[in-house]
Amino acid sequence: MLKQARIAVLVSGGGTNLQALIDAEQQGALPSGRLVLVLSSSADAYALRRAEAAGIPTRTVSRRASGSREAFESSLLAALEEYQADLILLAGFMCILSEYFTARFPQRILNVHPSLIPSFCGKGMYGLRVHQTALEYGVKVTGATVHYVNEVPDGGRILLQKAVSVEPGDTPESLQRRVMEQAEWILLPQAAEIVSAQIVKEKNR
Repeated sequence: MLKQARIAVLVSGGGTNLQALIDAEQQGALPSGRLVLVLSSSADAYALRRAEAAGIPTRTVSRRASGSREAFESSLLAALEEYQADLILLAGFMCILSEYFTARFPQRILNVHPSLIPSFCGKGMYGLRVHQTALEYGVKVTGATVHYVNEVPDGGRILLQKAVSVEPGDTPESLQRRVMEQAEWILLPQAAEIVSAQIVKEKNR
């Protein structure tokens, strides 16, 4: 009988969303899932240190060193298979995954994006660029979205969203921080628990 879904987290940078997941697991807010692997596209990613501090196995698969997207994704898949991942979370993962990859995990890959999709999303919209664009448009409300991942960047079905107010005098950096604190770090663990619980229920039928 499956008690917990096995979760792999794909990262590329600092790992603040990964830390939110680690904290949620340690606080008992992720009872249906267990973090079993952190997979980074960069050997220098601070997220790897966060994982190691929490006792989570890590792997690095470099897109550049792999030589091609096919080889890169094959290496990712091999690691995910080795750790028998049931659910994949993209937490600041800076590589777009192909249909070859996403089709192998239908409704089992989640991404957190720092805007209210369909606003300020799609190819090339990531990090501070999202918040800079939101401020340039003059929006009064932004936020974050957790969505299922398919072959279209930010194109999968939305699972959760949370709004965050834009404050007078906001910079891209201050807005980014507020969106992380008030939305991303809350939504991603919630979404992980929702889908993990679904996986456990399905596998125990």
